[in-house]
Amino acid sequence: MEEFISEVFAPLARRDQRAKGGLYLQGLLLDGRRKPMQPMAERLGIDHQQLQQFMTSSTWPVQEVRARLAWRAVRAVRPQVWVVDGTGFPKDGEASAGVARQYSGTLGKVGDCQIGVSAHAASDAASCPSSWRLFLPESWNGPDAVDRRQACRIPEDEHHQPKWRLALDMLDELAGIGLRPAAPVADAKDGANATRRPARASTMADRPSSPRTCRTPCSGAGRTTNRSSRSSPT
Repeated sequence: MEEFISEVFAPLARRDQRAKGGLYLQGLLLDGRRKPMQPMAERLGIDHQQLQQFMTSSTWPVQEVRARLAWRAVRAVRPQVWVVDGTGFPKDGEASAGVARQYSGTLGKVGDCQIGVSAHAASDAASCPSSWRLFLPESWNGPDAVDRRQACRIPEDEHHQPKWRLALDMLDELAGIGLRPAAPVADAKDGANATRRPARASTMADRPSSPRTCRTPCSGAGRTTNRSSRSSPT
């Protein structure tokens, strides 16, 4: 655990940030179903404001930390494909960023939820998210959403984007740090945007293959698969 925390939070300049980041990570991994700040802090035996400050007001390089996590995931999973998918997070009330009445596969129906879009490095034995985005519904755009956006501290330049656009942005970001999937897969709805893919694919192919953040010699391509022995992705 200490080695993992040291590697992932190495880009953080200040020692106290790295320490609080380590505490937050330990809180996520400890037993207990509830993962808000206060229950995690109680299990850690610390003041929850330490976690609150680290996640809400402390400035640290999110993209560099995420890049290190992505490279570590690829080393562990040795992906055969990268799966792009959305996950619903049921919510009570309207205070959480991006919450709206929308379809959630988690619920199996329309309900109040957040939707996270992620790109998973996946093999026949394991999977792990390499990048992720919060989907902002159209209801979070415009003047009617100003108060909610300010309460959730959503940056002014962040607005609604379709899920397929978020997926392409994630693949672009991962290609920028030297991670390219052997084959990206998505459900039929997300994969239907073929008109958007060729230009973005050529952009990814033109980029250098060496990672900028973590220089571990791993392409993320994984091993070749026998297509006849695997079921088709849905």
